[in-house]
Amino acid sequence: MIVIQNTVISDDVAAQFFVCNLNACKGACCVEGDLGAPLELEELEILKNEYPKIEPFLTEAGKQAIAAQGLYIEDWEGDYSTTTINDRECAYALYDELGILKCGIEQAYLAGATDFKKPISCHLYPIRITKYDGFEALNYDRWDICSPACSFGAKLGVPVYEFLKEPLERKYGAAWYAELAREIANPTT
Repeated sequence: MIVIQNTVISDDVAAQFFVCNLNACKGACCVEGDLGAPLELEELEILKNEYPKIEPFLTEAGKQAIAAQGLYIEDWEGDYSTTTINDRECAYALYDELGILKCGIEQAYLAGATDFKKPISCHLYPIRITKYDGFEALNYDRWDICSPACSFGAKLGVPVYEFLKEPLERKYGAAWYAELAREIANPTT
């Protein structure tokens, strides 16, 4: 494990390879799973404030699900996630012309309508964060729907932490990421 500031990072983040391959998986992570995308508490307020800017980028089914269920849902453990359509795909997801699921929030961001790129849990995937008293654990999440991303990353030689440089910097800052990269390049024994 790698320890940086108040984070404990699994060795798999450095050792495993990953590059999303949307042509192969079609964005299955926006459909599969028990709930929508996990949301951090500060993202609830962001969604409330930014939803009018994001709404034009969503499907009618997504808008209807959000109108009926709210901008997000609270699960049985008190955690929050994005609303889903019929307990399936994320209400913020939409299919492009190739049948690939994309994030409507990110589409609004790319169009310059909002400064909110997407939930950090989506941006950081395949890293999942578990919060403990005083620190956060960053673990590589293995999911069979991401097998094409693993093989594509291995083919390109891109480790998880390099693929996720932008979201890791978004979450923890550039100095934290630089420390992670140094630690991976020169591990202490």
